Amino acid sequence: MKPGKIASQCAHAATGMYAELMQRSILRRWEQCGQAKIVVTCRNQQEMNNLKEAADSIGLPTFVVADAGRTQVLAGSKTVLAVGPGKLVVE
Repeated sequence: MKPGKIASQCAHAATGMYAELMQRSILRRWEQCGQAKIVVTCRNQQEMNNLKEAADSIGLPTFVVADAGRTQVLAGSKTVLAVGPGKLVVE
């Protein structure tokens, strides 16, 4: 994907996750702490699937963007995974 498409897909992930979390207190805490975001790259779909499974297994919220297929990728392609926010654990 070209840089603009990647940015658009990341925005879809962020707004999709936000919409899913609107009624949860974790969202308010995330907003109050600066709305931190971390971006990483996956080498392939399997790696993204593995990250989603790992996040799900420890109770982190996830949101997967499936592209509509109108521009650069095939319809239904999973392009971005949003993970979190989650509770901060300090040891």
